[in-house]
Amino acid sequence: MENSGGIQGNITAGLAGRYASALFDLARESNAIDSVQKSLSDLKAGLAESADLAALVSSPVVGRSDAAKAIAAVARAMKLDPLTTKFLGVLADNRRLGDLAGMIDAYHAIVAAHRGEVTAKVTSAHPLSAEQLKALAANLKTRVGRDVQIATTVDPAILGGLVVQLGSQLIDGSIRTRLNSFAQAMKG
Repeated sequence: MENSGGIQGNITAGLAGRYASALFDLARESNAIDSVQKSLSDLKAGLAESADLAALVSSPVVGRSDAAKAIAAVARAMKLDPLTTKFLGVLADNRRLGDLAGMIDAYHAIVAAHRGEVTAKVTSAHPLSAEQLKALAANLKTRVGRDVQIATTVDPAILGGLVVQLGSQLIDGSIRTRLNSFAQAMKG
């Protein structure tokens, strides 16, 4: 299998990466990279919002044909692009729907690498506004010299501040970490 236009590294390692790489190759050949990416983003949001959808993709007791029928209905209801719909059917037939979330993340990483972008995983205690995201993207672009796409997660347990993972680099500016460091310093 071609390694997605010369994109190297661990993006395409593992099962999820191989499926995502194959989907990317098909999307590139069909000029459908953006439509597949949008469909996968919508699907990821659906997995996060719908316990029923999450149960469908992760349930080992749902048979292949039932899973294929159900995922085809989901794809129609969500108005996913044809290539993503076919991809989901292949996953159902191969009993690989449980790996879908990893495949979605790998596809986004492949697209970002293809475009010369870097993806930063940002965790905040509260949702960031569009203005904050724009400022953060500009700051990170200055730091790395390339466009930065931001994938956000909200985790109230960090109390405040941000945790930014940019490749292998972790920038932890969370209040939780600062308080833990302060507590360690007070101990001795």
